[in-house]
Amino acid sequence: MLERNSDDQSRAAREKRRQRARYLRRALVALGLVAAVSLAAFAMRPKPVAVDVAKVGPGRLVVAIEETGVTRVKDRFEVSAPLTGSMTRIGLEPGDFVHEGDVLTSIAPAQSPLLDERARAQAQARVGAASSALGQANTQIARARLASRQAQQDLERVRTLVASGTYSTQALDDAEFAAQLRNEEQASAEFAAKVAAEELRSARATLARPGAEADGARASVLAPVSGQVLRVHQQSAGVVQAGTPLLEIGNPDSIEVVVDLLTTDAVRVEPGTAVVITRWGGEHDLNGRVRRVEPSGFTRPSALGVDEQRVNVVVALTEPRARFAQLVDGYRVEARLVLWSNEGVLKIPLGATFRHGNDWAAFALVDGHARLTRIELGHRGESEAEIVGGLRAGALVAVHPNDAVADGVRVASR
Repeated sequence: MLERNSDDQSRAAREKRRQRARYLRRALVALGLVAAVSLAAFAMRPKPVAVDVAKVGPGRLVVAIEETGVTRVKDRFEVSAPLTGSMTRIGLEPGDFVHEGDVLTSIAPAQSPLLDERARAQAQARVGAASSALGQANTQIARARLASRQAQQDLERVRTLVASGTYSTQALDDAEFAAQLRNEEQASAEFAAKVAAEELRSARATLARPGAEADGARASVLAPVSGQVLRVHQQSAGVVQAGTPLLEIGNPDSIEVVVDLLTTDAVRVEPGTAVVITRWGGEHDLNGRVRRVEPSGFTRPSALGVDEQRVNVVVALTEPRARFAQLVDGYRVEARLVLWSNEGVLKIPLGATFRHGNDWAAFALVDGHARLTRIELGHRGESEAEIVGGLRAGALVAVHPNDAVADGVRVASR
């Protein structure tokens, strides 16, 4: 009886051990399944999209237009043959300096009949027109001198007010530029008067042509102004027709820059706009101001062959001539016309902004997720824009987000 009870107890103990083993195996299998499912779910979880990240913050924002320009001598005169005849060789080379009244060449009048009534009337009309042009040029000189004197007085008055703290330094810069501009206009008016005088002399030479032929005299071609020879169109001796261009003379110290802009850009440019000349070959940039936006545009094909409407913008350099002494007529430069600039502007890269309906938007990074955020833009530069509303300083935004970036998508900095 005792042996039977002992066997029953042993069987019961073994059964309990087998049950515990089964429970343990089931628990281990269940834990394994849970771990496998967790690993599979983690592996199938979408990976965060890699994006370039930028921070919205304050800084200096510049709105500018960049375009290629060409330098040119502001005051230039093209000397032409006053009459038809045999010209002697011109011994001047480009770069040579001449003084007003120097003999450039001489022309022996060609043998021809006397001027008929019609030709003489035309020559007399030309003399009258040239005389009127000279009178108008002298009037322009008087006006330019008055404007220059007034600009100088305004400059002295502004200097006094700036010294007393009444005006800002910007007003002084504007007054100095205006005085410089008026001085250049006076110099141009005096140059134009000399040109008109030469035209009158040439017209009179044509009218007096029969007398010159009678005594066999040669007509001397004189330098109308003092300056540097820019180009020689015809150097060799030979027969020339009246009005044939011979050479160009100009003042090498009177250099300006001509920039042709798209008309859609030119409407935002005004006289006095600040200009920075870059990539002209020197070690430093040059400062200037827009002197004039020409009133008439022209058509020019683009690099892609598309016709574009463009207009010339004339820039006066405000630097001392010694700073760009190597820059002369016909040189290529890069001009940066500053339309607006300000310090401490809250700005965002333009690559982070995009159109969303009728509004502007950006993807802000919040807790590792992209959040579509509507924003308001102010001034826009070439690579950055002013943030007026929608984002605060320090916010992180995705730059150039691809199609995988959407509202709520997990993102990570590249």
